Amino acid sequence: MAVSNMRSSAPAGEEMCPYRLVLEHVTSRWGVLVLIHLLDRPHRFSELRRAIGRVSEKMLTQTLQTLERDGLVHRDAKPVIPPRVDYSLTGLGREAAEQVSALAGWTHARMDQVERARAAYDEAREQDSRAS
Repeated sequence: MAVSNMRSSAPAGEEMCPYRLVLEHVTSRWGVLVLIHLLDRPHRFSELRRAIGRVSEKMLTQTLQTLERDGLVHRDAKPVIPPRVDYSLTGLGREAAEQVSALAGWTHARMDQVERARAAYDEAREQDSRAS
C-alpha cells in the first residue's frame, strides 16, 4: 500500500485504524528491538531482556504479548520443570523484522549525516535566539 493511501482522513482524536496500531506496535521503542533480536534465533525471556538491555520485565512482557497477539511472535511454553518459554518470529513477524532491521541499518549508515544536520539546526536556532 502506498504511503499516501495509508494517511487517515479521520478527525484527530478518533481511534486509530487497525493497520496504524500494528505499525505502532512494530515501530515502538521495544517492538523494534524485540523483532531485530529475534531475527537471529529464538530467545528465552531472560536472554531477550539481556540482549535488549534497559527494558523492564513489565515492558518486555507487554511488548511480547502485543506482538504475539498481532501474530508476529510465537510463544512456545515447554511443559518442563523449571518452566521454559521460548519466543520466536512467525513468518509474518520475520517479514516485519526484516523491514525494521533495514530501517535500523539505514539509520546506522546515515548517522553521520543526521548528526551534521542536527548540529547545523542547533547552530541556526542558537543564532536566531541571539538575534532576537
